[in-house]
Amino acid sequence: FLYFPETHGISFRIQITVKELLDTDVLLKLLFHLPVNYPSAVPDISVNSDQLTRAQCMDVKDKLLEQAKKHLSEPMVHDLILWIQQHLKDVIKQSATVCNEETTLSEGTSTEDGIWMLLLHLDHMRAKAKYVKTVEKWASDLRLTGRLMFMGKIILILLQGDRSSIKEYLILQKTSKVDVDSSGKKCKEKMMSVLCETEVQSQHQRFQTFEVKEYSTLKELQKEFEAAGLTALFSEFVPPLLK
Repeated sequence: FLYFPETHGISFRIQITVKELLDTDVLLKLLFHLPVNYPSAVPDISVNSDQLTRAQCMDVKDKLLEQAKKHLSEPMVHDLILWIQQHLKDVIKQSATVCNEETTLSEGTSTEDGIWMLLLHLDHMRAKAKYVKTVEKWASDLRLTGRLMFMGKIILILLQGDRSSIKEYLILQKTSKVDVDSSGKKCKEKMMSVLCETEVQSQHQRFQTFEVKEYSTLKELQKEFEAAGLTALFSEFVPPLLK
């Protein structure tokens, strides 16, 4: 069990092996985050597997969340694990038949659950190349889009995606050794600020990719936010960082 007081709940990982297509063993790595009002609220779920594609993992997650909604107000994690052990083959087959519509379907599902946005401020990056590569990998693995932005000494990470993926990103950012300290030893990120975590509104533009960008002036950075319909977000959080 992994307990993170700042997320107001309990997170734990479960690994199960399912006998799957062509008698290949599929190892599913499931991360459940139980909110404080569980089981009146469904848990956040993350799914990873070396034997499945990212799209298939997302389909498994979506199906688990559908099942979770049927078990509201009663403990459900054990039932969800039993369900996916019995139905994984069907979920993967269904995923294969709609692979060409993957983007459309994932966007529809995401919109239904609500797309969230996260704005982080980092104080510094000593091992910049490694740090940037790590952030890019996390964003890719969790299907998050947005920007890693550098302007002078300001470092911002703006992410959009499923709320559960946003939460898992925050856990990774807080618990992984992503940088090095002044003596060159690997260290966790201790000087990160969550400036904003909110649901994406209709006036906000959706980022289609995750990109690393550098800006020479504050005006250039402001234009990036304005193009995404995030002028208010910029005005509230970015100028104070210059003081």
